[in-house]
Amino acid sequence: MFNLTKVSSFIAQHQLLQHDKRYLVALSGGADSVALLLMLQEMDYHIEAIHCNFMLRGEESMRDEQFCRDLCQRLNIPFHTVHFDTKTYCDVHKVSIEMGARELRYAHFNNLCRDIGADGVCVAHHMDDSVETILLNLIRGTGLHGLTGIAPKRDIIIRPLLCMRRNELREYLKEKNQDYVDDSSNFVPDVNRNLLRLKVFPLLKEMNPAFVENIERCAGYLKEVEAVYDKTIDEMAVKAQLPVNDDYMVARFQMKAIENEGVLFKLLAPYGFNPTQIEDIFSHLSSSQRKRFLSPTHELLMDAEVMEVLPLDHNHPQPLKIQETGTYIISEKERIRLKIFDKPADFSWSTSTNLIHLDAEKVRFPLMLRRVKNGDRFQPLGMKGTKLLSDFLTDLKLTTAEKRYQWLLVDADDRILWVVNRRIDHHFRVTADTTKILEVEIVAYGDVLHPPLGRDGVG
Repeated sequence: MFNLTKVSSFIAQHQLLQHDKRYLVALSGGADSVALLLMLQEMDYHIEAIHCNFMLRGEESMRDEQFCRDLCQRLNIPFHTVHFDTKTYCDVHKVSIEMGARELRYAHFNNLCRDIGADGVCVAHHMDDSVETILLNLIRGTGLHGLTGIAPKRDIIIRPLLCMRRNELREYLKEKNQDYVDDSSNFVPDVNRNLLRLKVFPLLKEMNPAFVENIERCAGYLKEVEAVYDKTIDEMAVKAQLPVNDDYMVARFQMKAIENEGVLFKLLAPYGFNPTQIEDIFSHLSSSQRKRFLSPTHELLMDAEVMEVLPLDHNHPQPLKIQETGTYIISEKERIRLKIFDKPADFSWSTSTNLIHLDAEKVRFPLMLRRVKNGDRFQPLGMKGTKLLSDFLTDLKLTTAEKRYQWLLVDADDRILWVVNRRIDHHFRVTADTTKILEVEIVAYGDVLHPPLGRDGVG
């Protein structure tokens, strides 16, 4: 008689399930998922079934759904089903049928778990599936993580059968006198996984009947190595991170601190950069050239020493027109305050980078707060003659992103008054002949405004 001890021990070892919680079982009607359903019911777990009909195999798809419905009715297990127009979804999103079905399936799993208060979805991946995944990853050219097989649990997905072989599950069903349905597409070697299962596995079995167990054992050893590797990579990645002070940027990294490709993958994979791109980026770390890379969601800018990550869909603050003195909102994080007052006898220059004083009579309103554009030129305070703003910012060793998003305060004639937080224009400085002062301050929300100088100030 089939003993469920192996499965129950695996569940306990990895703390996968609890008897006082509710779980969904992904039920396709195939042997593996039917065995999972019966085993969990036999072990007295609180389960409900979910069947996804991808509407790809005509009558066969409807046959599978009906089989699952009838099985759950006989076993007195609550049954949920959903129909997907998978082909249309894949055409619209330009993904493969396999990828589209996966995206639809897992999105629905998340929604249904939330709606009925389920604590996870049990799927019937077994040891053979895990080894297939390892071999596929190896063929594609994987890193260490791709050689450790399928995880027993990830997010809401739970895999209680990873300790079982495919043939063991069929033996269990045979003992239970329980039938199942076969997906005909599984027997056509038209995708890589089917090709492995139908062509390669039989050859490997001839070489060593225990090849699946042996590969899975090696994957277990690699998981121990993986834990040490991940800890080391995490520590190295932290050393490469730089502070992010600007709302247009999500990450900054010191390139010379990125010691290997594993660290770079840790840093960039969360922003959608794929392994091929990361390999290319790593090859440019020692280059003095400025480079730009794009993922589906982010932009990476590389300068001589720093790389910066920016979101592609970031809602950058728009140019701000300033009609008169007062306080204006720049973004969710900043505002700008302008005030005009008589020059006091004891006037002294501001030493704060975010607070400046200009000769108000030389400034023509309305003003504009805008980003840098090609050809911008000004006369930096203390210099003779003008200078291209791009050269000025380069001399300050600013990165590409910092240059791109530098704020400028210009007057009605588009003359640069202030390269914000960096330098005012020499022409608009306060001199001995100045009678009225324009005070401009950039303030972060929550900060205290500086008291203005002069008769209407404090004191």
